[in-house]
Amino acid sequence: MKILNASQIREWDAFTIQNEPVLSVELMERAASKCVDWIDENDLLGKKISIFCGKGNNGGDGLALARLISQRESTVSVFILEFGHLGTEDFQINLERLHQYPDVGIKFIQSEEQFPAIDRNEVIIDALFGSGLNRPLGEVTAKLVDHINCSGCTIVSIDMPSGLPVDQSGKGSIVRATYTLCFQIYKLAFLMQENAPFVGDVRVLDIGLSPDYYDSVETNYELIDKEIISAIYKPRNLFAHKGNFGHALIVAGSYGKMGAAVLCNRACLRSGAGLTSCHIPKCGYDIMQISAPETMVTADFNSSFVTNIEEDLTKFTTIGIGPGIGTASETIKLLGQVFNNYSKPIVLDADALNIISQNKELLRKIPENSVLTPHPKEFERLFGRTESDFERLNLARQKAKELNVVIALKGHNTSIITPGGKHYFNNTGNAGMAKGGSGDVLTGIITALLSQKYDPIEAAIFGVYLHGLAGDIAAEKYSKEAMIATDIIENLGEAFLTVDSRQ
Repeated sequence: MKILNASQIREWDAFTIQNEPVLSVELMERAASKCVDWIDENDLLGKKISIFCGKGNNGGDGLALARLISQRESTVSVFILEFGHLGTEDFQINLERLHQYPDVGIKFIQSEEQFPAIDRNEVIIDALFGSGLNRPLGEVTAKLVDHINCSGCTIVSIDMPSGLPVDQSGKGSIVRATYTLCFQIYKLAFLMQENAPFVGDVRVLDIGLSPDYYDSVETNYELIDKEIISAIYKPRNLFAHKGNFGHALIVAGSYGKMGAAVLCNRACLRSGAGLTSCHIPKCGYDIMQISAPETMVTADFNSSFVTNIEEDLTKFTTIGIGPGIGTASETIKLLGQVFNNYSKPIVLDADALNIISQNKELLRKIPENSVLTPHPKEFERLFGRTESDFERLNLARQKAKELNVVIALKGHNTSIITPGGKHYFNNTGNAGMAKGGSGDVLTGIITALLSQKYDPIEAAIFGVYLHGLAGDIAAEKYSKEAMIATDIIENLGEAFLTVDSRQ
């Protein structure tokens, strides 16, 4: 699913109005109708409903919604933020229509003294501002938003929580929606972790905007969906053999952290690599042979951490390195050895990233098109601190291009940033995956996909998606609280079957 900026969203509306053709007020009616259907389906019509409107088109949506709610014999009141100007043409049309429904109370707000008392059992609909907002709210409006937020009510925001811009970080007062009903597509702001307290549960409503505009418009942001995954996934040929699916090397583990190596290797095995080898410290030899008997094991001469790989690295299709290796000086030299002797894309995670952050000269030695999988703190150590999620994404785009690498920036909606400047946001996964070892599993998955000749961008997108999907399946079986990283591995098979069934 493409993610458009505020300007493109306005253009999409205008294109639909011109080419369908449809009047803008009719398009507004279509949006309001979809919203009232959702409100009805979610059992909110039986409660008293208060709708807060601005005087732009988002307020027009709110007025149309009030009229449609009244037609379903629900109690609804409208409060319009009044600052002199008449409002948009569509707002005025819907206000005139609403005056024909005397059961709907309409009040205007010009000052804090006119804020209504709100019962905790009400449903509040926020139609103050939509996706066109690009500035902080004014004083009275900000206080009204604070008043709404303190109500304790279920809050449904139409299009966007008021005060939250589409394409930049929000500042000041912002509506804390329980639900956000957005039109047609996700907005970029919904995918930023810092905005989670404001957007609540996002529901995308199809209001029939023109598919021709959507198909033609270019964007650097996409939400990973069925269509993207179906295009990436490569079903196996009936006559395939293990040599067709590559030979992956996992470099992982140290004394006390052999679990990271086991998880990474087992995830690699479960994700389809033809052969999987691992290089581990001597202390982990028995552990690995017992825990992952399908893995070929080479043990370092050092008993506590990895220091040197004697094998010819060029025989491996790809390498995944970092989980649990520590940051000893000898391990730092090993990472440099890998960079000096291996030119194909590799997967860098965990302590490999920590080593690079302490030895920045290694950044320029990373093989081109490698996949880096930092969480936000690892990213900060690598590339510097940022003040917001939007700034972090911009910095990630800059570094992916500068280093010619793929960055999988982990989070609730993990973002895959390509050297060409594209951002792909993942929509699988859940809070139950916020456990030790989950990142080690992801490294193993992406390494396995690289070994099967998925290109690095495809491997990162597909790997992150599978990782989250297996986590979702595990959460359904064991709960978010009880699931562990091993459960993600054990449900990778079901995740692959789910993807395969979508062809």
